[in-house]
Amino acid sequence: MSQADGSRATETTSGMTSETTSGTRPSSDSAASSAAAPGSAASNAADSGSAASNAAVSGSAASNAAVSGSAASNAAVSGSAASNAAVSGSAAPNAAVSRSAAPDAVGRWTWGLALFRSELAITFRRWRTLALLAVLAAVPVLVGIAVKLETDGGSSGGGGQGGPAFITQVTNNGLFLVFTALAATLPFFLPMSIGVIAGDAIAGEAHGGTLRYLLVAPAGRTRLLLVKYATTMTFCLVATVVVAVFALATGAVLFPLGDVTTISGTTISFGAGLLRALLVALLVAASLLGLAALGLFVSTLTSSGIAAMATTVGLLITIQILDAIPQLHALRPYFFSHYWLSFADVMRAPVYWDDVIRNLGLQGLYVAVFGSAAWARFSTKDITA
Repeated sequence: MSQADGSRATETTSGMTSETTSGTRPSSDSAASSAAAPGSAASNAADSGSAASNAAVSGSAASNAAVSGSAASNAAVSGSAASNAAVSGSAAPNAAVSRSAAPDAVGRWTWGLALFRSELAITFRRWRTLALLAVLAAVPVLVGIAVKLETDGGSSGGGGQGGPAFITQVTNNGLFLVFTALAATLPFFLPMSIGVIAGDAIAGEAHGGTLRYLLVAPAGRTRLLLVKYATTMTFCLVATVVVAVFALATGAVLFPLGDVTTISGTTISFGAGLLRALLVALLVAASLLGLAALGLFVSTLTSSGIAAMATTVGLLITIQILDAIPQLHALRPYFFSHYWLSFADVMRAPVYWDDVIRNLGLQGLYVAVFGSAAWARFSTKDITA
């Protein structure tokens, strides 16, 4: 029994051992399998890491691409902005030029007006100019006093057919002294004063050494010549108005005023007669514009103011002598003084405008011809003083 029990025990023990051994092997296989699983997981993890790394690289590349795209976009925007800036920069000078062009034009006009005002102030402050205006103002006063003294002496006013135009009507209406004074001063006193001012316009500056400095300033030869002629025109108007105003004041003091009897025999009111006197004064001033242009041309030919003034006055006297010669009847209508007394037709009813228009046209012709000649001479003249 014991032997059998021992064998059974041995078998039992062997079975248990065997069982144990066989039970242990699956566990080892499982463990091996489990061990292999972590290795596979590690490999998978490595693969995942590699994929993650690749993904990271791809993400980085994508990020870089995005950054590059953003940079490219920014570069494009910057390029566009630079292009716009360049266009704006290009437009800015053009705008600046456009803006500067208008101020330059305004500046030229402003400078021209300032030069004209300065020239007027200089001209009318000279003692010579004031003396000429004083002589012109004295003429109607002396004529009025002479007519008054002759009337008080018992003679018929005006001395019959002698004397200036309208002088016989002065005693009946003092307004006619305006027409008489203008008719008395127009042949010599007014033209002589215009010849002095026009002849000294350029030559006087050259003689005084100031012409070169005027041209150094931003005046320009053409603008300076226009300013000189405009100043002479202004003097023509001022001189005529001085004669008319002093004549009207003297006539109002010495003679009666009232309705005006025209040359045609009709009667107009004093107000209408006053308007016609103003029109006559303007026509007389316009009649002197041709002589002013001639004097300005002479002034560009010499550097001596006295020589230019003497030449202009000499031409004036010569033209008037020639205009009085009947044998020159074919040439007389072209002398600038031929239609000077056409203003008398304004005192007709109705007004005769034919000779008045001829006079204005003739003066315009002289202004165009001698004004152009003065410009051509002055624009090419060598200024040395």
